Amino acid sequence: MNYGSIRYIIGCILKVEALLMLLPMAAAVVYQESSGFAFLICAALCLVIGTLLSLKKPKKTTYYAKEGYISVALGWIVMSIMGCLPFVFCGEIPSFVDALFEIISGFTTTGASILPDVEAMSRCMLLWRSFSHWVGGMGVLVFILAILPLAGGEHNLQLMKAESPGPSVSKLVPKLRATAIMLYKIYLGMTVAMLILLVIGGMPVFEALCISFGTAGTGGFGVLNSSMGSYSPFLQAVTTVFMMLFGVNFSFYFLILYRKAKDAFSMEEVRWYFGIYFGAVFLITANLCVRGGGILHNFHHAAFQAASVMTTTGFSTTDFNLWPSFSKAILLVLMFIGACAGSTGGGMKVSRVIIYLKSVKKEMAALIHPRSVKVTKLEGKVVDDVMMRSVFAFLSAYLVIFVVSLLVISLDGFDLETNFSAVAATFNNIGPGLGAVGPVSNFSAYSMLSKIVLSLDMLIGRLEIFPILLLFAPSTWKK
Repeated sequence: MNYGSIRYIIGCILKVEALLMLLPMAAAVVYQESSGFAFLICAALCLVIGTLLSLKKPKKTTYYAKEGYISVALGWIVMSIMGCLPFVFCGEIPSFVDALFEIISGFTTTGASILPDVEAMSRCMLLWRSFSHWVGGMGVLVFILAILPLAGGEHNLQLMKAESPGPSVSKLVPKLRATAIMLYKIYLGMTVAMLILLVIGGMPVFEALCISFGTAGTGGFGVLNSSMGSYSPFLQAVTTVFMMLFGVNFSFYFLILYRKAKDAFSMEEVRWYFGIYFGAVFLITANLCVRGGGILHNFHHAAFQAASVMTTTGFSTTDFNLWPSFSKAILLVLMFIGACAGSTGGGMKVSRVIIYLKSVKKEMAALIHPRSVKVTKLEGKVVDDVMMRSVFAFLSAYLVIFVVSLLVISLDGFDLETNFSAVAATFNNIGPGLGAVGPVSNFSAYSMLSKIVLSLDMLIGRLEIFPILLLFAPSTWKK
């Protein structure tokens, strides 16, 4: 185990976090809020601890998968602990467990909250919540790879693999740092484009900034208690479009930028992604129309909520808890499917769902024609045994963790719909669930134990399970 590199990377993460806290500090100055001093104290702590950890560069600069996974898992935990302290220090969320739940929900782009009254928060704290979505959406290690020339060269790919969502990660261009820079250019450009459209549509600049951060990271922290319900249909429509765009594999935009539109639009995962989405919107709209209401009104809300749930953003324009059971069931299915690999969205990812379905088809064909030789392909490439083993190991671990989490939080006595959707909403990094954790409710009623379990679920879901699990494996720490 290359402990020196792990220490150095965590130190870099803390120094970057200190830098990121300058934005809410600036907001505190602009709006003359005394709670901004909490960020000053926390930034100083992050800077001092980070400098001490990274003062001595590691002698051994090469590291492999184990170090990559451990660095990412520990880095996110340390970043979350330090990131929650401003809430505690200013007293706006006095409970450490509640504050930790809130910031983990932010960094993991979940959007689940324990706050009963969001509008009572100071603006600098609201901005920090939403900005944490933007930071966590693409990944803090990817951000560090983009701005710092870390030693390790191609071994840095282990960091990106451990942090980036999806069954596989590859470089878009030959140099890894150039890939990270390219990803953030696309990410920043789309965020700015959305911000401009929201301001043009009449949204106040501060709210537009927070909503843009939340949409870009597919997080869902709002600045109003009504989430997106109080805004105009135009602003809701803009958010719908950008939620779907941020749920697309960023390789799609890379191909578009490099004038390879034919290759971009032939991406199998992207076609499935939009096919599933529009199919869900059609079914929900039809189901809502049976209950009553105009078709355009129902389509508008169906399109928004399907995009919000599938991309795991978590914004809401209406209380979908009151929708018919069929529509809620579709949303529950979308919670598990999630967005594309290589996007800022959560869930199991469309690419894994494609592989699972094709594997079932392959096995059924083998039963009929035992001597036939068939292979599973994705994006025109054969899915090798290593990849197949990885996606099915992911599914096995996913189901075990889901069941254990459900059993633990059931001790609180809530109904099955509430508990099941609470685990689904946190594990898949969505935000609101159904029942007592629906879009007009929050997670504050759960016990401290349940909040800790759900916080772990958010981290495990965001980091694709295995980086966190490796922390608890004794073999990880053996020489």
